[in-house]
Amino acid sequence: MARNKLPAIASVACLSVVLAACSSGPKQPQSTPAPAGSTSSTSAPKTTAVAPTTTTALATTQNLVVTADVRAALVQAGANLKGLPAADFTGLAPGMTYYAYDATDATYWAGARLLPSPSSLQAQVSSQDDGAYLLFSMPAGGVWTAVNDGLGGLPNSPCPAPVPAAILALWHWPAGTCNPPPQQG
Repeated sequence: MARNKLPAIASVACLSVVLAACSSGPKQPQSTPAPAGSTSSTSAPKTTAVAPTTTTALATTQNLVVTADVRAALVQAGANLKGLPAADFTGLAPGMTYYAYDATDATYWAGARLLPSPSSLQAQVSSQDDGAYLLFSMPAGGVWTAVNDGLGGLPNSPCPAPVPAAILALWHWPAGTCNPPPQQG
């Protein structure tokens, strides 16, 4: 009888080890910390603080993952630029958001299109034409600054916030441009 219980006990012990390993959660990747920072805008006098996180300068220029904190900070900076509350926007347009760090000048760069709330006519109007695409920059340890760049992709249209060549290359944007190439449909 004791001999029949041994395989069952061993199976339960193995299952316990497997379940304990699974319940400890996934290991956090050793990725680059993505700063949330504070936000500011270039045309609105208001500055709205967002829960700051530690900003660590990186050794290389690289693409970064847009975390929930970074997304919220970009929406806030864009809303400040437009003189509207962040609640007037529902987030960032999928496939149109870029985020990277330039080690040359220790600056974080982002490009994004804000999604206006269907309930905010002001947000909808502010997100058209030359307000359709925004560029963001933030020195390491600084605050996000947003500028409108809806016209940056037109010929002979100056870029209001020239994006460094290394960042353009990372994002696969044409050299000397200020926004992403048109999406292939």
